[in-house]
Amino acid sequence: MKTTLKLTNEEQELLAGKYGQTLRKAMELVVGLGTIYNAQRLIQITSAQVAGVSYDNLGDAGLSFLESLAKDGVTARVPATLNPAGMDLENWQDFGIEPNFAQKQLQVIQAYQRLGIQTTCSCVPYLIGNQPAYREHIAWSESSAVCFANSVLGARTNREGGPSALAAALTGRTAEYGLHLDEARLPSLRVIVEGNN
Repeated sequence: MKTTLKLTNEEQELLAGKYGQTLRKAMELVVGLGTIYNAQRLIQITSAQVAGVSYDNLGDAGLSFLESLAKDGVTARVPATLNPAGMDLENWQDFGIEPNFAQKQLQVIQAYQRLGIQTTCSCVPYLIGNQPAYREHIAWSESSAVCFANSVLGARTNREGGPSALAAALTGRTAEYGLHLDEARLPSLRVIVEGNN
């Protein structure tokens, strides 16, 4: 894969498949997004939050993709948590979930477990231990968590898609563009609130 990004030696090796096909696929996705967004380089992240969990959204193709990645024995290089699933994992029968759907959903969760993703199934990772520090680069996908991380915690993340957050978790990297850059974080609106005494 040709790219204009400046890659380190290890990143070039990951992209060339030296560490296996799963990491090659993951690096291709990270590099591909970096190329699309005209990033100059990749940056290391300290955590990931992965969406794309519900079998209802993934279907058999998504499940097959996850299982193919998990077969390689590769695990996340950074702490990574998982967005909510398509059902309550423990009490699904109480909610009338079809057994076939439940079986497939549990297979999705098992594939993520084998990939080293903490199956927290939460959209608020910052409340369950995945809390980055100020200015840390992360790769999160849940929209409200992304807003919280950028504005309240002062961490830096774009809103990743499920596959790109997973690729970032596996490689420990994301492309440096968007909200990872200082210039993209400058305010464009100033609000002055005046109150009566």
